[in-house]
Amino acid sequence: MAVIPVDIAGRPYEVRVGAGLLPELGVHCRGRLRKRLVPIVTDSNVHAAWGPVVEAALLEAGHEARWRIVPPGEASKGWEQLAGTVEWLLDEGVERGDHILALGGGIVGDLTGFAAAILKRGCHFIQLPTSLLAQVDSSVGGKTAINTGAGKNLVGAFHQPALVLADLDVLGTLPPRELRSGYAEVVKYGLISDADFFAWCAANGTAMLGGDAALREYAVSYSVAAKAKIVAEDEFETTGKRALLNLGHTFGHALEAETGFSDKLLHGEAVALGMVLAARYSARLGLMPSASAEIVAAHIGAAELPATLKAAGITCAGRTLTGHMLHDKKMDAGTLPFLLMRGIGETFLAKDVDLADVAKFLDGEINRN
Repeated sequence: MAVIPVDIAGRPYEVRVGAGLLPELGVHCRGRLRKRLVPIVTDSNVHAAWGPVVEAALLEAGHEARWRIVPPGEASKGWEQLAGTVEWLLDEGVERGDHILALGGGIVGDLTGFAAAILKRGCHFIQLPTSLLAQVDSSVGGKTAINTGAGKNLVGAFHQPALVLADLDVLGTLPPRELRSGYAEVVKYGLISDADFFAWCAANGTAMLGGDAALREYAVSYSVAAKAKIVAEDEFETTGKRALLNLGHTFGHALEAETGFSDKLLHGEAVALGMVLAARYSARLGLMPSASAEIVAAHIGAAELPATLKAAGITCAGRTLTGHMLHDKKMDAGTLPFLLMRGIGETFLAKDVDLADVAKFLDGEINRN
């Protein structure tokens, strides 16, 4: 088991990465679960696959699981399920010193974390991420949120978990599309600041996705450590350092909005294409060699992730996508910062991007094969 510390000032916690962690849940949570009844939020798919394992682990430790089961999919990351989850936690008598468990992917983690953040002005919660995307990204760092009609993650809070347990065994039960979707967030860490790790992904990504246990542990552990370092330096995204983690997300969130935040385009798929678009737009501006941008696109395509708008089923005009971007939470005084690249592993925050030019660029990308 790898143990990665997240050194948040005054609230440090650990991310534990390894196989077989969920059956040992009671051991890992010893001292944190104060009552017999333990509230757990999950979705119906995860509950069917891992609910019995979690129940048995808690019973062995003298606890009983109390379940809040939401429908799978982005639709659960909204006002209705947030209100229902908060009311359920109140009915369960959750106190501020209790720990709520989030068993699921990024949607369940975000929903549960935000509910914990606002319940009684802040309750503890533990992340039990069951998707690759959640293990390498959304379960770490304390960003919690729901979506609204205006856009993605526009209502939320910074609320750090007390512990993250990333059980690698759950990755073996994921549908291949979900696994590939999470892989986009792994590649992101190489593109942000580590060309060597991107090269590792290019050499090992296929085998990792295919099930190699050692490669999976390295990919998750490296990604968590990379994110933990950035979060520790800039917890609340005030210095610009943490903003680097949004590479691909400005384009990606617009793509998700255009597809209705549905399973037509999964979050990781949107981020993957968003990173390709960021690379190609950087090349258009003369910041990055076109050859490097195409290396990024080729690797994304080789991982069976969308590398063109056509592959993602996007046919709208560029100005439609930039219209979605106007609702991005990073908007500041009417300007939208963009994550662009000077090369692979050289991402930076640009604050002078012309959205009209972005729209023209996207119009040119519509017919790319």
